[in-house]
Amino acid sequence: MRPVPFLRGALALLLCLPLAACAQASAYEPAMGQGGKDVMWLPTPQALVEKMLDLARVAPRDLVMDLGSGDGRTVISAARRGARAIGVEYDPDMVALSRQNAEQAGVAGRAEFVKADLFETDLSKATVITMFLLPSINVQLRPRILGLKPGTRVVSNSFDMDKWRPDETASIRENDAACESYCTALLWIVPARVAGSYDLPQGKVVLEQEFQMLSGSLSRDGETYPLQGRVRGEELSFRAGTWEYRGRMSGGKLVLE
Repeated sequence: MRPVPFLRGALALLLCLPLAACAQASAYEPAMGQGGKDVMWLPTPQALVEKMLDLARVAPRDLVMDLGSGDGRTVISAARRGARAIGVEYDPDMVALSRQNAEQAGVAGRAEFVKADLFETDLSKATVITMFLLPSINVQLRPRILGLKPGTRVVSNSFDMDKWRPDETASIRENDAACESYCTALLWIVPARVAGSYDLPQGKVVLEQEFQMLSGSLSRDGETYPLQGRVRGEELSFRAGTWEYRGRMSGGKLVLE
């Protein structure tokens, strides 16, 4: 004789004892492609997580912030490298799952998860920002990211920031067993603001800046030469005529080697 539905439910409840077994049986499991506030949830393949962290050169001294942290895998992977890591996630179920995953991975002391809106979150203390968002959202975040401390590293899964071209990219071959889709990491280094006119021992340098790319002129020995270069954090380099220069911004001043 089969139990009626009510009895079947009662039997399931009894079998679910002790309480820990009940909790495990009803554990939250996110669904691939489920909706979210800003983007649907598609987990970054673990192989690309590691590639992103490699590209950003994540080290124990870093504070990593993952925007839209999902199940917490990027935060947990950064914490495993000894870094402090914070996941910003709007879905409270995902936040709870991430905390549980960090506990199971043994990195809860270095991995923090907050239920928050990524557009309202203070990013200023991060040395590394990771994200797997839509290009339109990346562009919305771009002004805030450009206002961060020069040298802050930003790495994205697959999607760019429009006219701000990445400084480096790295890929895993698509359809590789380790990564079937979304297999490219893109890295930006927040550039210092260096546009301006500088009277230096090497001559008069006029710099125009578009993101990390430099143009302008060098005037010396009665001649003016167009220049082209780039900024990487506070470091910069440019070529003018037959001369090549390297330097850095220090206290708002340009110092050339």
